[in-house]
Amino acid sequence: MFSEYKDLVADLKAKDSRFATLFDRHDALDQQIARMESFQELATPIQIEQLKKEKLLLKDEVYALLVKARKG
Repeated sequence: MFSEYKDLVADLKAKDSRFATLFDRHDALDQQIARMESFQELATPIQIEQLKKEKLLLKDEVYALLVKARKG
């Protein structure tokens, strides 16, 4: 996620615990959704959709923090 911000992501993960938590939660949800969609983990379509919405909200929040940090 956000490969164009690779260095900034690494810096923020090291310095900002809130950012690190949000970023790691997004990654965890991404992996969980992938397991559910490949039927490795049981879930209803509604559960998967809810997780996707949560993941999108996290992505938006992470992006906002990246833009804010980039602007200084």
